[in-house]
Amino acid sequence: MRAMVFDSTGVPLRLAELSDPELAGGQALLRVRACGVCRTDLHIVDGELAHPKLPLVLGHQIVGEVLDSSGRFERGARVGVPWLGWTCGECRYCLSGLENLCDRARFTGYDLDGGFAELTVADERYCFPVPDGYPDDQAAPLLCAGLIGYRSLRFAGDAERLGLYGFGASAHIVCQVAVSQGRRVFAGTRAGDDEGQAFARSLGAEWAGDVLAGPPDELDAVIVFAPVGELVPAALRHVRKSGVVVCAGIHMSDIPTFPYELLWGERSVRSVANLTRADGEEFLGLAPSIPVRTEVERFPLEEANAALDRLRDGSVRGAAVLVP
Repeated sequence: MRAMVFDSTGVPLRLAELSDPELAGGQALLRVRACGVCRTDLHIVDGELAHPKLPLVLGHQIVGEVLDSSGRFERGARVGVPWLGWTCGECRYCLSGLENLCDRARFTGYDLDGGFAELTVADERYCFPVPDGYPDDQAAPLLCAGLIGYRSLRFAGDAERLGLYGFGASAHIVCQVAVSQGRRVFAGTRAGDDEGQAFARSLGAEWAGDVLAGPPDELDAVIVFAPVGELVPAALRHVRKSGVVVCAGIHMSDIPTFPYELLWGERSVRSVANLTRADGEEFLGLAPSIPVRTEVERFPLEEANAALDRLRDGSVRGAAVLVP
């Protein structure tokens, strides 16, 4: 099979011919039909996430066709594979509904080869049926941008005035969910990003502007999607007493020191780590009823480096998706 392989930080992914993966117990063998390109892939390539498996096939927003199964799926079924790829099923986290925090967890496209390839294998426990009505490329971003965004939205509670700071793949999905729930959405982008701000307004945000300056109204909650630590104290300045700031990324630059008064008033800061199967089943069941529509830019598999570069410079509108 063809695959784009990551060998080390600072070296572009290389197009390679690899042996087809072999099916093991409890797994499904998939023909990859589309794979989203996530900022987490960029963090791995740029060396911001330590100790990935090397060499590595990146990619954890996989839509695939089942070629063979250990028993859960029929041949030809269309399934999605997310970031969380395996857990032990035995620890206190797994047994209490917090399998996303399993200390022995393994992650797709990081510990396990992922979807920047023509074929892949995945633990059937962590494969989700993909809802009808979504083309493969438009379904792919639901598997991470959508799932992590949805878990972040849950942690924002019943916030009516919701800030989304960093308006990329996750935020453009969460914005649609939040608006459908009757929330008021305030989108923060880099100053001068007129295109991104117009995009946010087109999806229902009532305000979009300079994220550091903040919106005209005090917020109930902010979800920080951009991996920029300075946005945390900025978000604390923008939320009301008892408001919450949710950090949705798997990696973030250091958060600068800030005065206690920004946190005082029972404001809180919390992170989101990965997803659970319950998140996946709930969100993928909900998405068609809204309906969530993803905006994607398609790239051939061999142009994975170009997709990563576009993601790095912030020029992707919506989500980037590789199509083998």
